[in-house]
Amino acid sequence: MPRSAPTGVGKKDGHKNMSKLRSVHHLALTVTDVDRSVPWYARVLELEESARRDDPETGLRKVVLRSPGDEFAVMLVQHAEQARRSFDERRTGLDHVAFKVSSHADLAEWERRLTEYGVTYTPASSSRTLPGAAVIVFRDPDGIQLEVWADPEP
Repeated sequence: MPRSAPTGVGKKDGHKNMSKLRSVHHLALTVTDVDRSVPWYARVLELEESARRDDPETGLRKVVLRSPGDEFAVMLVQHAEQARRSFDERRTGLDHVAFKVSSHADLAEWERRLTEYGVTYTPASSSRTLPGAAVIVFRDPDGIQLEVWADPEP
């Protein structure tokens, strides 16, 4: 059962020796069809399947895909009950996922890759959020918005 922090806990001075978060371990995305989504993510994002769990009792299916070099992982989750509306970033929850590349030049490579795989995308353009950054926007088979992001260059 989840626990609530006591009043005042979590303030900056309350945890002087608390370890800091280092990175995101994995991102779990609910999909309608794992068998359709796994090959798409593996091909388009160059991820490799590293674990799979199918629970016949509950109908839950999970597949973990890792990036080369184990920089990050994406978990694709298919629930047995799929009485869900389609993805909509305007509802509370996930808005989009942005994957970072090293430079603006890398975005051109991603545009070629997305074109090669027939993925519809918005070409690299300046970010409206962070001046100097650039972003490519596209969607997965379930309509989840994904981005390839390049920070401002010095």
